[in-house]
Amino acid sequence: MVTRLHLQKNRYKFLDMVDIFKDELNVSSEENVPNIDRKEFIKVVESRRSVRVYKKEEIPEKDVYRCLELALLAANSSNLQAWEFYWVKSPEKKKKLIQYCLNQPAARTAQELIVCVAKPMAWKENGKKMLELLKSKGNPPDAVINYYKKIVPLAYNQGFFGIRGFLKKIAIFFLSFSRPIPREPVSFSDMKIWAQKTTALACQNLMLSFRAFGYDSCPMEGIDSARIKKLLNLSKCDQICMVISAGKRASNGVYS
Repeated sequence: MVTRLHLQKNRYKFLDMVDIFKDELNVSSEENVPNIDRKEFIKVVESRRSVRVYKKEEIPEKDVYRCLELALLAANSSNLQAWEFYWVKSPEKKKKLIQYCLNQPAARTAQELIVCVAKPMAWKENGKKMLELLKSKGNPPDAVINYYKKIVPLAYNQGFFGIRGFLKKIAIFFLSFSRPIPREPVSFSDMKIWAQKTTALACQNLMLSFRAFGYDSCPMEGIDSARIKKLLNLSKCDQICMVISAGKRASNGVYS
């Protein structure tokens, strides 16, 4: 009986979640969209390389900060920003981080190292912050408030030992026979994939930003993620997406 009641309750919530995507909100965008020089953008994309060896030429702090700010403008799921970026500046920690990146040249010769962390559990805190921000700007539409108060917890809260996620999976199975329906996430494994996807989008923004500023980068996945998590005092739930090195490319920096 308990399971049946939960499924019935979830059924209506899932229908709400599907229906909310159909609505066109009566809001207007007041942003001025600038004209873009497509040739310059193409140059940035086409000249980006995964650089393995860098020159001994420093990157000004202000440039690194600006590139990180641009990274945070990446598209992400429900603007929940399930990421954190750790710019490792301490010489002692940087030395250890290079070791944990297997002492590869892309880390060893880099001027800067940034650890990109996917945070599957960030949805709860950031969802609250989104609600506070929206309310501080005026009176947002009810659909937007309901989205962050009801739909976001329904989608991302997997419950104790994943019980809620398991119930959602059953509900989705039956509802999917009659209509299209979002099928993930229904487990913590799905949540990790969700957070990794959104973090990877920001990582690409970061690397393209470095290139636009005249620097180069390398996304490193050949790393000891467990030791890096310990170095940065991260929680068990946090996931290392990649470590990005940055600097000016050396003449032998690209392994063609």
